[in-house]
Amino acid sequence: MEKHSEKTIIFIKKSKEIVAVFLLKDTLRQDSVEAIQTLNKLGIKTVMLTGDNQSAATAIAREAHIQEFYANCLPEDKVTHLKQLSKNNQKVAMIGDGINDAPALATANLGIAMGAGSDIALETADIVLMKNRLTKIVNAIHLSKRMNRIIKQNIVFSIAIILSLIASNFLLLIDMPPLGVIGHEGSTILVILNGLRLLTFSDTLG
Repeated sequence: MEKHSEKTIIFIKKSKEIVAVFLLKDTLRQDSVEAIQTLNKLGIKTVMLTGDNQSAATAIAREAHIQEFYANCLPEDKVTHLKQLSKNNQKVAMIGDGINDAPALATANLGIAMGAGSDIALETADIVLMKNRLTKIVNAIHLSKRMNRIIKQNIVFSIAIILSLIASNFLLLIDMPPLGVIGHEGSTILVILNGLRLLTFSDTLG
C-alpha cells in the first residue's frame, strides 16, 4: 500500500473478511492554488488543518504551496491549533465547510464557510461564500482595503471642510447662512460620490 500512501484508504469488511477497498484522494481546483499563492504574496500566512493522514496532507500541501500544515486533526485539534496561531494578538480566519470545521469556525476571529458546506458550518461562520471559490476571499480582502481607504478619505475630507467653514465663519470670510450651507451640503454630496466608487470594484481573480 506504500504507493497509495497519499490517498485515504477505506476498507469494507463483512464478517471477518475484507470485501472491498476504496482509495480516496482530494483534488485541488486551480483557482484554489491561485488564491493561496495570492494570499501568500499579500503577506497572509496560510495554514492547512485537515483530518487526512500525514501522507495525503503532505501531497495536498505540496500541490497548494502551503508551507505549514497539520494532519490527522480532530475537531478539538483544529481548535487547539487556532488558539496557538492566535497568540500574540494575531488575527486568525478559518475557512471550512464540514461539520468537523464548525468548532474551529466559531473559535476563529473570522469564520468563513463555503456555500456548499454543511448547515452547521454555514450557521456558525461569520461569512458565507456563495460560490465555492477561494478566489472570492482574495477579492473580499481587496474590496475591504479599498473600502477602508475611501472611508479614511471621506473622514479627512469632511473634517477639513468643517474646520474650513468654522475658520471662515470666525474670520468673517464668507456669509455663513447661504455659502456655509452650500459648502456643507456640497461636501456631503462629494463624500457620497466618493463612496459610490466602490460600485466600480471588479473581481481581480474572477
